Amino acid sequence: MKLDRHLSRLTLAEPLRISRAVMSERDAVRVTLSHDDIRGQGEVVTSPRLGLNIPAVERALDTAEEWIGGESDPAGLRPRLAGLRERLPHALPVAAAIDAAVHDWLASAAGVSLYELLGTPAWDRVPTAYTIGIVPPEDARQAAEWLVHRGFTTLKLKLGAADSVSDIGRVAAVRAAAPAAELLLDPNGAWDSDTAITVLTRLADYEIAAVEQPVPAGRLDQLAIVAKSVPMPVIADEDAGSRTDLDALPAGIGGINIKLAECGGLDAALSMIDWARHAGVPVMLGCQVSTSLSIAAAAHLSGAARWVDLDGHLLITDDPWEGLGGADGLLRRPQGPGLGVRYRGTR
Repeated sequence: MKLDRHLSRLTLAEPLRISRAVMSERDAVRVTLSHDDIRGQGEVVTSPRLGLNIPAVERALDTAEEWIGGESDPAGLRPRLAGLRERLPHALPVAAAIDAAVHDWLASAAGVSLYELLGTPAWDRVPTAYTIGIVPPEDARQAAEWLVHRGFTTLKLKLGAADSVSDIGRVAAVRAAAPAAELLLDPNGAWDSDTAITVLTRLADYEIAAVEQPVPAGRLDQLAIVAKSVPMPVIADEDAGSRTDLDALPAGIGGINIKLAECGGLDAALSMIDWARHAGVPVMLGCQVSTSLSIAAAAHLSGAARWVDLDGHLLITDDPWEGLGGADGLLRRPQGPGLGVRYRGTR
């Protein structure tokens, strides 16, 4: 069994401004698990917020190779994936990439699509949100018009600008341009509870589908107050990073956002989906900026999600993978076993 690595640079089509940073590029490492002429693949993307740069990724991959050790068959790795997450608590995106490669290999070896291996609901196509960053209201309006013209029915707006008036103006402009679209809001934890309640109450007439993480992570008291006080569902994002986090969430939470890179992979995500099903809490699938390789792994869980926010591959130039779609607002199940996406470049 062999584990290979390939480094690449991801460039965004245009810089994405959120409340805490502006992003224009990221580095990515593709991992390939090879055995018996079958390959399983995954991807890890650097993240300043998570303290993950290329040297940190390389060190974590060294740990992953030690974890693989003398295992001679990838089938023996899946039962041990929880142990890999335990060994990489500060590099869970790397654990998620290995996790995806293992599952991709297993599904490919079995000749089935990944969702069939996982036992998640069948899916063929699903609408995805598209993210509009913190830009002037007129720019947001033009972006919304363009996206609706292309076929998007769900739009996600980044909020949390220094001036909340501009946030409200951006929402108003997008709603005017996309009167039938489902609108999701994401301030990335930029507000305190009073600001969140004030802004979100003023936005009540704009038919907001949900708002993600309005207050900083770790302030569960404030999250509870906001969830009880605003007219739209409040989705825990940074406060719902792992299965362990979920039991601490306040009553009345309107959803949880599951990101493979932050929970550590597909098996960890399945555990969170199981929690949500028993708790009666809707699931959102989220992502980082990445290629279709990363997005495809999450997309195979979409049959279990209420909201799908998997546009990371749509935000970059020159995605080297194909088969997932999404440019018209609809992700399509890639044909073929495993993840199903196909590499367009030179391996």
